[in-house]
Amino acid sequence: MSEPIVEVQDLRKEFDGTVAVAGVSFAVQRSEIVGLLGANGAGKTTTIQVLLGLTTPTSGTVRVFGQDLERHRIEILQRSNFSSAYTGLPSNLKVWENLLIFAKLYGVKDHRAKSDQLLEMFEIAHLRNKITGHLSSGESTRVNLCKSLLNDPELLLLDEPTASLDPDIADKVRKMLRRIQREKGITMIYTSHNMRDVQEVCDRVLFMHKGRIIAEGTPQQVMDKFQQ
Repeated sequence: MSEPIVEVQDLRKEFDGTVAVAGVSFAVQRSEIVGLLGANGAGKTTTIQVLLGLTTPTSGTVRVFGQDLERHRIEILQRSNFSSAYTGLPSNLKVWENLLIFAKLYGVKDHRAKSDQLLEMFEIAHLRNKITGHLSSGESTRVNLCKSLLNDPELLLLDEPTASLDPDIADKVRKMLRRIQREKGITMIYTSHNMRDVQEVCDRVLFMHKGRIIAEGTPQQVMDKFQQ
């Protein structure tokens, strides 16, 4: 088997004595979609923030693309991207302006065509000239997803990507992410507290509770474990 895209070993994160992540270890293989499932406060988002280099772990190691995250964060992030239902883009810019800025940050070639393609894909091309701060939460989420795919990332980190979407749009987004993964072979880590999300999207699930992984397997295996 080839080297994992992500390797997390004994990851621990404390905030003022409160343990958010308690000695978590896992690996994610190339082109795999792994779900971090659990209730609010389980440690999912903290784990994602550590993988993005936004939060420094109290202890443990993180390797991405075979490189130490702490020493090679910039190179790693150039090959990655993320989207979160809870992180907004600059609210005073138009949608197209936001996408332009991030496209330039990532060095995206033919950025106008790429932005238009993604807006069409997520069925929000009509919002191109709208001020980002005037969008609904569902619209903002879809613009954020467009941003996350601008640079054709090898690793995509998704934090509750369907949390603010209407059921029909959420269903379309899940199917779209699965299709994109099949077509481009993107490796994804996908957090959710919704079992349906991970059932439909993920190859494997890590069930987190109070900062620990308490179950692991296919979505069906994890469901079966908790239905016994």
